[in-house]
Amino acid sequence: MIRVLLADDQALVRAGFRALLDSAPDIQVVAEAADGAEAVRLTRTERPDVVLMDIRMPGVDGLEATGLILAEPSLKHTRVVILTTFDLDEYIFEALRGGASGFLVKDTEPRDLLQAVRVAHEGEALLSPGVTRRLIADFVRRPGGSATPSTRLDALTAREREVLALVGRGMSNEEIALELVLSPATAKTHVSRAMVKLGVRDRAQLVVLAYETELVTPGWSRDA
Repeated sequence: MIRVLLADDQALVRAGFRALLDSAPDIQVVAEAADGAEAVRLTRTERPDVVLMDIRMPGVDGLEATGLILAEPSLKHTRVVILTTFDLDEYIFEALRGGASGFLVKDTEPRDLLQAVRVAHEGEALLSPGVTRRLIADFVRRPGGSATPSTRLDALTAREREVLALVGRGMSNEEIALELVLSPATAKTHVSRAMVKLGVRDRAQLVVLAYETELVTPGWSRDA
């Protein structure tokens, strides 16, 4: 059973999400929070697998709450998924950089919301290639958005760098395996090893790092 905490300051939004999530046989909403401070407190006590976190809340907002949750070693298995009204919310990139597992727009189709919770629970990234490129390209171009020193990648083997670049381009393990002529299991192993060596929580942070280190550059297109 995947245990979920809902954090949104609108009671109607929480009620709608709860009804949908609780209708799934493998998902259970264990708590609701109306602001970031309550979300942090309930995450500490309930230890949910996934937190659906609205960014724009009074008091402690979702960005600060996400940082507090992900900074706690005791909550290292909790995944935070950002909820937003717009897919280019100005705070999304900072949330991803801070360790969030991805984001969802609030008008996501019901079946996609359920699948997103399952995907986050498995440690995958909730970032479509198209939205990822638009989002990260926008923030990398902003003042202060310069690349991370490439020495961050020195711990990786040449193959792991290749894999990281393909993760940054939005490829799944199966697509990486096809591209590099590997088995899907081997591709998954390379991804996992890169995560450990780079000290990141999940695939979403690998995507951010691929852009920050310029392994993948803004404007790249799979169709180019």
